[in-house]
Amino acid sequence: MPSPHNSDSTPVVVGIVASHGSEPALRWAAETAAQRHRRLRIVHGIDLFSQSSTVEGDETLTPAIIDEIRGRGATAVFEAAESARRIAPDLDIETEVSDDSPARLLIEQSKAAHLTVLGVTPRTGTFAHLGSTLLAVTSHGHGSVVVVRPTDSDSGPELRHDGPVVVGIDGSPVSEAAVAAAFAEASVRRTDLVAVHCGSDRRVGSFAGRTVSSSDANAIETAESAVLAERLAGWQATYPEVTITRKVYLTGATHHLTQWSNSAQLVVVGNRGRGGFTGLLLGSTSNFLVQHAHCPVLVAHSD
Repeated sequence: MPSPHNSDSTPVVVGIVASHGSEPALRWAAETAAQRHRRLRIVHGIDLFSQSSTVEGDETLTPAIIDEIRGRGATAVFEAAESARRIAPDLDIETEVSDDSPARLLIEQSKAAHLTVLGVTPRTGTFAHLGSTLLAVTSHGHGSVVVVRPTDSDSGPELRHDGPVVVGIDGSPVSEAAVAAAFAEASVRRTDLVAVHCGSDRRVGSFAGRTVSSSDANAIETAESAVLAERLAGWQATYPEVTITRKVYLTGATHHLTQWSNSAQLVVVGNRGRGGFTGLLLGSTSNFLVQHAHCPVLVAHSD
């Protein structure tokens, strides 16, 4: 059954907030929508319920205050649309301001999006993000959710247009969605694909109470390489134009994928790894990458 996210009518959706974290995400979304001849949908959730809970004293959200809050949201999406038009003048743009929270809005919008894009608030630590819009959408969104982090450049966001697409594969069923998204992205970008597979630290470090020898490690690496080649064979047949490089590491998925993000134009991961569970759908590697990678990160969900 074809994915609804690949329908010609689905837009690229980008969520904006009142922070500099939205600027790189908006640019990335506008450029991507223009290149793929898709609509750009700019959305902003004002979270009216949360706004009402922060009003001090006996003051309530009067109609005038609500109108002011909605007006600020309308101004934000108007300015974002103007910025997007400067990036891609012929882009078909639509906007929406919702009373809902940003997380709920983007999760709902992701059901019918080609890609759902959001930014990261600069200089915000890992624990401050827990339960935030970022982790809520990357954990519970639908299809492909792309996180675009700001760069350290004073001249503004510099989005990389060269380098390979890199996909992290851990052997779990969720990896299949990541592999599918990675091949599709490499194909449309006309670039190479690097498939990174890391074994389990616990499995490689010791076995039956003894330290694994170098010869054992080589044997495990050979076996993992064979499994990786087999998992990719069908996709390579579907996308023969994509040149693929396979990289197998015994340990250190987070470290190696972060290193690859220095040269990649996009890193693709699944939304949950081997140790994932339903209460926390984002795996530890994906969690780290969406907050610290040096290029945009696509989190693929198997709907």
